[in-house]
Amino acid sequence: MNFYFYLARCSDNSLYAGICKNLESREKTHNEGKGAKYTRSRRPVKVVYSEKLPNRSEATKREMQIKTWTRIKKLNLIKHGHSLKKK
Repeated sequence: MNFYFYLARCSDNSLYAGICKNLESREKTHNEGKGAKYTRSRRPVKVVYSEKLPNRSEATKREMQIKTWTRIKKLNLIKHGHSLKKK
């Protein structure tokens, strides 16, 4: 069963990282105020980046990895599909 890692942009321009099985359904759930506590007061929410992964374990690992990144690194991932490495 495939899972997705995703980044969502909230109404306050913050980014939320999560995992799910269905991106459209998850975005709808967030916007109905039934999603994560963090996004409830930051609606509307728009999924701006996602990666399809083979299972929940891999999706969770990716989520944990990206949650440690700086905002700039996350924005580069959204914009370019990868993070820019420091030189």
